[in-house]
Amino acid sequence: MCPWPTLRSFTAFAEALLARIRRQGKSVLGNFRVAERIAWSPLTFQAVLSARDLGLLAALERAGHAGLLPAEAAEAAGLSLYATRVLLEACMIVEVTELDGKRYRLASAGFILMNDPVTRANMDFVQDVCYQGAFHLKETLQKGRPAGLAVFGPWKTIYEGLTQLPEKVQRSWFGFDHAYSSAAFPDALPIVFSGRPKRLLDVGGNTGKWALSCVTHDPEVQVCIVDHPGQLELARKTMLAAQCTGRVEFTPMDLLDHSLSFPEGHDAVWMSQFLDCFNEGDITRLLERGRKALSDGGTLYIMETFWDRQPHDVARDVVVASSIYFACMANGDSRMYHSDDLRPCLESAGLELVCEHQLNLHTLWACQARA
Repeated sequence: MCPWPTLRSFTAFAEALLARIRRQGKSVLGNFRVAERIAWSPLTFQAVLSARDLGLLAALERAGHAGLLPAEAAEAAGLSLYATRVLLEACMIVEVTELDGKRYRLASAGFILMNDPVTRANMDFVQDVCYQGAFHLKETLQKGRPAGLAVFGPWKTIYEGLTQLPEKVQRSWFGFDHAYSSAAFPDALPIVFSGRPKRLLDVGGNTGKWALSCVTHDPEVQVCIVDHPGQLELARKTMLAAQCTGRVEFTPMDLLDHSLSFPEGHDAVWMSQFLDCFNEGDITRLLERGRKALSDGGTLYIMETFWDRQPHDVARDVVVASSIYFACMANGDSRMYHSDDLRPCLESAGLELVCEHQLNLHTLWACQARA
């Protein structure tokens, strides 16, 4: 089997490729490697995931630098020699394992896949939440609805059915969500509470982790959580478990029904990794409702992982890739935004940005009603 075109049919392609390479300064094989990794990535992803979940990567990690022969790896993982060779070799071509003579070792990328909690959360999220639905991405982009969500249920958005997803899928969804949002809470709390807010509105409160952080941080603050009824039940359970229900109110609401007003009279309105769940038109309307919920002199806080504000390319790529989930699974019309994309929404909603804080991956905006 020859994977490349014949010389005659290859000529025009080769000339065009070489012209590009001369402009970009990259090698021919380097470009082919990128292209072919993309072509085979759905299969190699499943191979690496299987090697992780079947204990093969763990066996290599235990063996350390000495590595294992395929037969030794098969025995250690309880797999057939055939299955072991298929997985070891597939992992090798994506640099998860490395071959030294006849022995396989866990490569550095494999060590990250095994031990970095964020990378594990990303991988579980892609497998359990996104993988099946991603097959319908093209239909999603043509029709403007999350066509992939049909693999789980008939909902218009994933948020409507979040509490009805299979348990494993829910676990991976919340694991992914918390891997990013909760990590920034300790840095955000002193900023939000520097103005000593007495009443705080948490819009899109999800499982209630931010609200719990608030009432734990400040013994006097009153928090109101607004979210879909299913998510509010999760938040209520969080508060009950922590015995913190006394200072927390729960307001069930269809957040996309813009005829409904948010509860008013709050010193602070909090929207954490919330606006990226909506398109720009809905974001503007949500911000308008948030502005109207503020008391005089109150502050609306927006915390987002803007892809243009990431500290390095790895974080940027993860954030950008998350947009594919929003398209095919979440709602079909939202994405991870460039910071400039939301500035017109602020202006249209009658808000102005008064202060900005960079909290590693997260950007925290403090906004107030425009005079």
